[in-house]
Amino acid sequence: MRTIVLGCVVSAFVFALLAPAPATAQTFGRNKVQYDDFDFQVFRTEHFEFYYYPEAEQAVKDAARMAERWYHRHGQLFARQFAERKPIILYANDADFHQTNVINSSLGEGTGGVTESLKQRVVMPLTGIYAETDHVLGHELVHSFQYDIGLSNDENRSSRFNLGLLPLWLVEGTAEYFSVGRRDPHTAMWLRDAALRDDLPTIKQLTNKPYEYFPYRYGQAYMAYVGGKYGDAAVAELFKTGGRTGVDSAFVYTLGISADSLSKEWIQAVKEAYLPLVEGRTPADSAGRRVLAKDLGAGNINIAPAVSPDGQYVAFLSERDLFNINLFVADATTGKVITKLRSSASNNHFDSIRFINSAGTWSPDGKQLAFITFADGDNEIAIWELDSGSITDRIRVEGVTAMSNPAWSPDGKTLAFSGMNGGISDLYLLDLKTNAVRQLTDDRYADLQPAWSPDGKTLAFATDRGPGGTNFETLESAQMRLGMIDVESGEIEVLKPFGKALHHNPQFSPMAAASSSSRTRTGLRMSTATCSPPARRSASPTCRRASAASRHSHRR
Repeated sequence: MRTIVLGCVVSAFVFALLAPAPATAQTFGRNKVQYDDFDFQVFRTEHFEFYYYPEAEQAVKDAARMAERWYHRHGQLFARQFAERKPIILYANDADFHQTNVINSSLGEGTGGVTESLKQRVVMPLTGIYAETDHVLGHELVHSFQYDIGLSNDENRSSRFNLGLLPLWLVEGTAEYFSVGRRDPHTAMWLRDAALRDDLPTIKQLTNKPYEYFPYRYGQAYMAYVGGKYGDAAVAELFKTGGRTGVDSAFVYTLGISADSLSKEWIQAVKEAYLPLVEGRTPADSAGRRVLAKDLGAGNINIAPAVSPDGQYVAFLSERDLFNINLFVADATTGKVITKLRSSASNNHFDSIRFINSAGTWSPDGKQLAFITFADGDNEIAIWELDSGSITDRIRVEGVTAMSNPAWSPDGKTLAFSGMNGGISDLYLLDLKTNAVRQLTDDRYADLQPAWSPDGKTLAFATDRGPGGTNFETLESAQMRLGMIDVESGEIEVLKPFGKALHHNPQFSPMAAASSSSRTRTGLRMSTATCSPPARRSASPTCRRASAASRHSHRR
């Protein structure tokens, strides 16, 4: 139940038909199981009321500054001001967020935020990455303006506004465009892939087939085209006019062009922009050999692969069991499933497996696999034994209720992982023998996806720290780059082998060079870069040393 879906945000634009139960700042609903008793506090800014609990105070106050900045941006685009403060409810992490009672229905792991209609409340978790929190918050506040426009009783209108006239791609595409902007590597990947398959959707297809064409990515791309050609005010006006006349008429009234004609223009522009970039490049289906796919016996969704140390097996997460995401192990050569976790849907050890933005990690001997689960409202590390197919250990870390991307050390004694406390992500080390937990980083920078060097002395990770990194005074976010932390001293060196590209998911080769996957602004995944561990640690940029604070874990 994670907030980012492979680099994108999925929000819920909720139309509630029934009035909720009376709520206070401390109690938002009654129908969903809550494992934790959140001590909600409230503070007010000029245009919002923020509900939070004390452990997340620092990150929430930064988010409040982001919200006011978004208010002024969105207010200018929509030419609108709020008549009263809007409530924003912030949870410290996604595990806490999925306990919210503001929305009675269950929230999928891909839901990054919710804006509901009756009280126009924004509800979302802090993500541990300031850039992503800013993105989600900006996206949801577009929905706040959309509701404020759509649900207001404006007697000066010549016709009644009907939110039901607006297709999902326009609503969500506007929110993504106004919060992400015109250049987005993730959307570029979608467009390049669709152009190669000659399957770029028209506006009519987006409207009639919202489950076939992802409305967030394609909606953003269409709105980016409209904003680039006609100005961003035209994007806001499309929403306003579309709620009164319907989307087809809105294009004619606002832009002076039919939806069909604009579709043809957009498709041609996308092809001209992306197809020349892939000429002479190796096609994705020729870069490797398919092992996990539906027609090869896997599921429709096959994600988070982890290859065993001897290369014989690959562990992966899939909905192959139909009703839930489960853990499977397949032969890495044939893709044939050999074993699976026993009945994760009815497993009394945990509620579900964390399957977005996290993967499992093998023990050095290839006999065990560690992965992250949701259990009783928090995240735990589960240890799964390959031979028996059963979970043999469950580890919860005190004060770290959300975790991702565990990494087993080469000597088998330690698990590194990214954990969140108070809405801020840091790196941690768990001693599997003593249960002692050591916090490696302790600051507001994002620290994610740790990977061990073969000698066990260095961790590579994705971060926004370093020269030109995220500025917490101005709240200017930086692209993720690579960090290399000396496990003993805590000193960090920051690397950007691809310059301004998005760096993520570092991995070490057996020859002790770090390999980084990255995306460029055009969405092209570049070849790996090798970045050897620094030979002289004292030459690293100024970074905070490892915290002396220790935490405790316990097995269940």
